[in-house]
Amino acid sequence: MSRSKSPSKHDHDVLHQYQDTEGHFSLVRNFRLADLVTIMNGFCGSFSVFSSARYLITNDPDYLWSAFAFPLAGLMFDFLDGKVARWRKSTSLLGQELDSLADLISFGVAPALLAFVCGLRTYLDTVVLTGFICCGLARLARFNATVALVPKGKGGKAAYFEGLPIPSSLGLVAVLSYWAKNGWIEGQQGLPWGTILLWGDVGGRGELHVVSVIFGFWAAAMVSKTLRVPKL
Repeated sequence: MSRSKSPSKHDHDVLHQYQDTEGHFSLVRNFRLADLVTIMNGFCGSFSVFSSARYLITNDPDYLWSAFAFPLAGLMFDFLDGKVARWRKSTSLLGQELDSLADLISFGVAPALLAFVCGLRTYLDTVVLTGFICCGLARLARFNATVALVPKGKGGKAAYFEGLPIPSSLGLVAVLSYWAKNGWIEGQQGLPWGTILLWGDVGGRGELHVVSVIFGFWAAAMVSKTLRVPKL
């Protein structure tokens, strides 16, 4: 069954600003300054993904360090877009959706690919990393749907996050970068703690890096309903 529903009068009012179809690039005219800052977050995440891919092709460490750095730059834009929106006293439905999509790239897809680059490359590793991305996606969707229900603190901001915020994945990126600096990655000394064999032969689909378990717990924490992280 379709999940679509008839739009309310409020929805029509909100969406009216996107009905300008006089020009080919009319959508761009609806962007606000804060939206452009948010897009830069997505740009940083995308560039991290491509830098990781280039490292896999060339084995040039400069690309690996670029891949580590861009999500951090994305976090800077993620903080800045809210400040710009408050400064301009301008928020939009488009901006809210842009923020979630950009966060998914910079703090979901990019860190997962970095983990793959650093050594989480077994079949089960990729299953866990895919789950990590999907949990981040679910967490962002839930935030958009329920943020109005979360108690507000001073200034009207939500008092806490339900579940671990997806930008917290930069903690995992920091750990991976430390391991890369010390040579504890694929192609060098290998990831710490090695692998465990759940079934089959070594190198088969039943092999899992212990580090993947950390990504699994992190994913579970992002979609937790009972974990409440105070908002700074």
